[in-house]
Amino acid sequence: MNIAVIGAGAIGSVVASYLTKAGVSVTLIGRPDQVTAIRKSGLHVMGVRGEETFQFPALMKLDKAYDVVIFTVKTQDLESAYLENQDHLESGFILTTQNGVQADNVLSSHFERDKLISSIVMFGATYVRPGEVTFNFEGDWIIGKPYFPNDPFVHELAGVLQKAFKVNVSNDIMGMKWLKLFINFNNCIPALLGKSMQETFADLDFCRLSMLLLKEGIEVTRKAGVKLVSLPQFPVERIDGLSAMPVEQGAAIVNKTLTGLSKEPLYGSILQSIMRKKTSEIDFINGEVAHLAQAMGLSAPLNRKIVDLVHEVEREGKFFSRDEVKRKFSLSSPGDR
Repeated sequence: MNIAVIGAGAIGSVVASYLTKAGVSVTLIGRPDQVTAIRKSGLHVMGVRGEETFQFPALMKLDKAYDVVIFTVKTQDLESAYLENQDHLESGFILTTQNGVQADNVLSSHFERDKLISSIVMFGATYVRPGEVTFNFEGDWIIGKPYFPNDPFVHELAGVLQKAFKVNVSNDIMGMKWLKLFINFNNCIPALLGKSMQETFADLDFCRLSMLLLKEGIEVTRKAGVKLVSLPQFPVERIDGLSAMPVEQGAAIVNKTLTGLSKEPLYGSILQSIMRKKTSEIDFINGEVAHLAQAMGLSAPLNRKIVDLVHEVEREGKFFSRDEVKRKFSLSSPGDR
């Protein structure tokens, strides 16, 4: 099976590297600076599987048709990635990996829906610089068809990906993607501060803000009738239980969980985009809840505010101080704790 990965950021680099190591034929598509670095020195990955440099073909656009094309760019970059590579996207299957729930809808206007396979990436990685990434932690890779029942090819693809990652096939991938959306809900707060997940959530005030955002988001999806489906290592009862807790009790759990995710600094997908001076996926995470609330004639003021503030950081290129964020959300009086 010949595979192309479009997007040489954190996840795309990890996927291309370890599939190659497992003997799968992989070509990585990236920006000119990324391709130049990989061609010159290989792709250097450090982290939970040790430190290693990988060699594989790196191109700036697809050069031929592939059996499977894996899109690992962010949701907001899917349309441009498609347009840049559309000459060789007619015959193969498409695998999406994006956070949020809109990636398949974005690409469905360009492909027959039975060619689309969706996925949820539960492992974490950080983009360091062109040709260098950190693999922060292991996790499942869950795949399934978003519009049709799974067919034999989905299981064939799972067998190939299984050579390098722990893969599960889901019969309700969209319900799982909604649950994963809430797992990513915290990425917005480090993006306001320009700090790692560990440093951000060492401050209990930001753990409290995390709880308030989650409670509001869960309430909106409940009223909308959205069904959340358990992930293999993350039962839906965990997020339901957390959202039902008193804020102080839940904040303590957020603090313990998010400060212990990785030995290396973990910045989250939204902040990583901003650090690379790119627009983030905030509209497809917290913004998804704000949009859903608006469509039902409801309000989600906390999530709407945080979406607007992240966009302000994107526009201005300047992070907020801890005190500024606390004041905007009435978290505490001025002065760091």
